Amino acid sequence: MKTSKRWLPLTFKIALLTLLLLWTLIPITWMVLSSFKPNDIITAGTPRVFFTPTLEHYTSLFSSGNSLWPYLLNSLFIAGVSTLIAVVLGCMAGFGLSRIRIKGKQHLAFWIISTRMAPIAAVIVPLYLLFRYLYLLDTHAGLIVAYLSFNLPFAIWLMTAFFDDLPLDLEEAAMIDGATKLQAFRYVVLPLMTPGLVTTAILCFIFAWNDYAFAQTFSGPSTQTIPIAAAQLLTQTGIDWGKLLAIGTIVVCPMAIAGLLVKRWLVQGLTLGAVK
Repeated sequence: MKTSKRWLPLTFKIALLTLLLLWTLIPITWMVLSSFKPNDIITAGTPRVFFTPTLEHYTSLFSSGNSLWPYLLNSLFIAGVSTLIAVVLGCMAGFGLSRIRIKGKQHLAFWIISTRMAPIAAVIVPLYLLFRYLYLLDTHAGLIVAYLSFNLPFAIWLMTAFFDDLPLDLEEAAMIDGATKLQAFRYVVLPLMTPGLVTTAILCFIFAWNDYAFAQTFSGPSTQTIPIAAAQLLTQTGIDWGKLLAIGTIVVCPMAIAGLLVKRWLVQGLTLGAVK
């Protein structure tokens, strides 16, 4: 009886994890496979698993008059720069919030993350009016600032939690050995914060990479990103499913591959502070 009772929770966990895994992987796998199918098979009434793969959708995306290259380069540049700025400033601000001793520090930290909780609809109009006044519409700088409006508070909040879990004794020991506060931060704290920095960078990049609302509002012909390119395939005359599935694959796969490459740091960063 005891053995059966032990097996029941384990069996339930395995079944739940399998269900979640299938729920996540099946749509992505089907999207990737369908991006290599000819249009007649994609729109066929009966789904087909076995087919002759083709690259016509990808070739059409990058070789047609409205090539995907400008959208892809815009997404990489804007998401990359906004992520870099958010991580650098978030690291410094998070370290300061973690180590400073002031009254009401918790309220300040909550106020910072509360700006991230604001719905996009509440900030789009004020940002649009501000960007129009500063001539930031249809510019890379405008989209970078827009993405920082939700990435920077998130980075500060996340890095503050990571620094809170790092023992202060390590910095004090380095300073006793003659290091300055800056040297202790650079040579002791930052190397130990690699998992937290990687985690924050990946999450901020994903948020900026997948954004549609800000890109649709603040971008123009020269600064449109990949989500805008995908939306342009939905027209009144129909949906180009082949190209749409190919763009979906291009959007999803790089992020998945990047997550797998830094899996070790990502797991460590997400579990920092979980065990005391």
